[in-house]
Amino acid sequence: MSNGVITISDADFETEVLKADQPVLVYFWASWCGPCKLMSPMIDQAAKKYSDRLKVVKMEVDPNPIAVKQYQVEGVPALRLIKEEQLLGSTEGVISKDKLLGLLDQHLNSN
Repeated sequence: MSNGVITISDADFETEVLKADQPVLVYFWASWCGPCKLMSPMIDQAAKKYSDRLKVVKMEVDPNPIAVKQYQVEGVPALRLIKEEQLLGSTEGVISKDKLLGLLDQHLNSN
């Protein structure tokens, strides 16, 4: 698996997220979003730290309304942790690195 963040679109969502063979952290962001710029380095760090058991993808909200609607993204940055088409966890707005790692550890260490 990649140890980086993969950029996807609505067209890739089913293959890259719903049919993935491991949990997927979906990072919803926007180019105009200041807080997203704060979150991006943490998302990259999580992708590297959990590369053996987590896939991390990012999706820009404006050109991808289908997934945004399906996962009820109302603000960015937003995170959705998905495994086998099930939503395991979600956040909206900037969160701390500790909260991000806590969310991931809670779900990934129980597998």
